[in-house]
Amino acid sequence: MKYAFAYGADAVYAGVPDFSMRRRINSFGEKSLAEGIKYAHKLGKKFYVTLNIYAHNVHIEKLEKHLKFLKKSAPDAVIVSDPGILALVKKNIPEMEIHLSTQANATNWQAVKFWNDLGIKRIVLAREVTLNEIKEIRKRVPEAELEYFVHGAMCMSYSGRCLLSKWMKNRSANLGDCIQPCRWLYKIKSKKEKVYPVKSAKGGPALQEFNGVKSDILLMNVKDEKEEFEINLEEDAHGTYFFNSKDLNLLSYLQELKNAGVDSFKIEGRNKSVYYLAIVLRAYRKVLDAIETPVKSAKGGSAAQKFNGVHPVKSANSGAEQFNRVKKIIKEQQKELENLFHRGYTTGFLLETEPEHNFSNSHQKATHQFVGEIMEQKGKILKIKPHNAIYLKDKLEIIAPGKNIPLKINNFFDKNMQKVKSVHGGETGFSYLEIKGSEKAHKAGEFLLIRKKI
Repeated sequence: MKYAFAYGADAVYAGVPDFSMRRRINSFGEKSLAEGIKYAHKLGKKFYVTLNIYAHNVHIEKLEKHLKFLKKSAPDAVIVSDPGILALVKKNIPEMEIHLSTQANATNWQAVKFWNDLGIKRIVLAREVTLNEIKEIRKRVPEAELEYFVHGAMCMSYSGRCLLSKWMKNRSANLGDCIQPCRWLYKIKSKKEKVYPVKSAKGGPALQEFNGVKSDILLMNVKDEKEEFEINLEEDAHGTYFFNSKDLNLLSYLQELKNAGVDSFKIEGRNKSVYYLAIVLRAYRKVLDAIETPVKSAKGGSAAQKFNGVHPVKSANSGAEQFNRVKKIIKEQQKELENLFHRGYTTGFLLETEPEHNFSNSHQKATHQFVGEIMEQKGKILKIKPHNAIYLKDKLEIIAPGKNIPLKINNFFDKNMQKVKSVHGGETGFSYLEIKGSEKAHKAGEFLLIRKKI
């Protein structure tokens, strides 16, 4: 959460495991949730609490107790999808601002109006909504705030309403406990006869067409790579990772989304590292700042928006210069996003096309690896929390909220300040790096990360 704010987020959304879609790898409890809310408010930022599961009877009594806690801790809003939970929030905390989760599948203006009339201030639109549909929703329901996902993992099911995890492991995705079987590799166990479900113009069988290419459709049995589950399904020539959607990336469309009426841009970061958060949030922050109306310069002309106190361009005296500056920043930041672990990128449903799937592998190979967090600097010594191995030969960079800084190392030391040849993630305690060159070049503030080129 702290890294999210440091790298440009205006708000975060989080919740305790029992009531949020972040059940797995979620260390938030009520105490730390209250601390997070206070921290956010101290920075002038917002904190939204997720109550976005589809609840069963067993959740209700415990949820009412949790609402008493939320009344005291005062988050800026709660995010719900279940009408029963909505009713409980309105009964127990009538003053609380309420947002509708994307899980509720609001895909049209009538649905948005319905929820808005029930007192929900902001609607997180379904990922299936297109740009033209957003424009119409804004026109028809101008009083509702609209939020839209712009980056992160895409679900192969409709707005995340998936049954695979429940069916295969009895762990419900709709209770935040998805094991993500859509990301697994599946292997053919046995093939059956060819099937031609489409009739040709002459009455005979015709080949199925996939992305303009004709291919056979095969009925088959497959097993996952752990050989725990057997599934009967169809496969064409593109098989294997058949559920695996590419990741959403709308960095190049923020201006269009803003013009369409989107009030809030949402980034999905389930089970991601602080390095992933830093790179993604910094990219979107820089582009959003760049497309804002430029402030006036001292001479009365226009000047670039400040980012962390730094003017990336001294002046932008025309619309063309502004456009070119934004285009350049988008290009730079897209390159940073390509450096990350991802499954390939797609624009999702935004442009009225089906989201692309990555049939060939589980993810794209990253160009850089996150290796550590800088905890403290004293002169030329960096105290770090290592996350992966670092060697003297590695080409390193410091990742800071405003920029990347080249980093060269003379020596490594272990937690006892004994010289070592390398440091490794998973080690207990901290490690220490001795900087080569001037230590002043590396002083860039708090929340600094280190990555290496791979």
